[in-house]
Parts: sequence; C-alpha cells; structure tokens
Amino acid sequence: MRLALLRAGEAAAAGEVPVGAVVVRDGEVIAAAANRMRSRCDPTAHAEMEALREAGLALGTSRLDECDLWVTLEPCAMCAGAIALSRIRRLYFAAADPKGGAVLHGPRLFGQATCHHAPEVFGGIGEKESARLLRAFFGERR
Repeated sequence: MRLALLRAGEAAAAGEVPVGAVVVRDGEVIAAAANRMRSRCDPTAHAEMEALREAGLALGTSRLDECDLWVTLEPCAMCAGAIALSRIRRLYFAAADPKGGAVLHGPRLFGQATCHHAPEVFGGIGEKESARLLRAFFGERR
C-alpha cells in the first residue's frame, strides 16, 4: 500500500485526484500507476485501470488471476468491473468511498449475480493517509 500511496501523492502533485494502484504477483510489483484522467484526456484512466492495463501488458495476458491489486480508494463501478474481468485474486483498498465506491457501497458489484468473478476484498489498509491526501486535494480546490 505504501507504493500505491506514493503514486497517489504523485497524482495530486500533477493536479490529478490522488489515487494510486499497484498490481503484485508473488510479492513482486508488476505494475504501479496513478490517476491520469486529466493528463491523458481519458475518463477511463483511473489508477486501477492504468495498473491493470500495465500488468496485462507486462504479463502478456488479460487474466491476472495470480495477482493482487492494492489501491488507495474503494474502486468505482468501472474499475470494479475491470477487476472482476481481469480475475484479480485479492483487492486491498485504503479509504472507503460511500459516494462513488462500488465494492462496499453503491452497487456492490462483486455481490451481483451477473458478476462472474469476485476477488477477496480487504479494506481500510492505509485508510487515514489516503483520506488525508484526498481531503487536502479537494480542500485546496474548494
């Protein structure tokens, strides 16, 4: 989670919403990314999506079933869908997102009958630091 939080801080410094994500397999970092929606002019360039794309390319497969994803914010519906489709084994996230999250909040995507794969989910890891980054980022803009 430390690396994901570092990427989130880099995103904030670049004017992006501070979210970072890391894909790990057998203790080895396969991919690390941050939100890049503004810099890429791409609404799908969430940290999770970027990390999943990078990991797929690095491993030469769209199936990341031996991988774990660490992310600083509860994934949204788009990212949760991509996590399910990529067959991520475990999802670890820092801060819950009652407004935009889709894992523990909103549609709770992994619990839906139409979701064919659900990772093990662990929340609250690094929550205070992630929440602090998010509050500081949005506080500067209000």
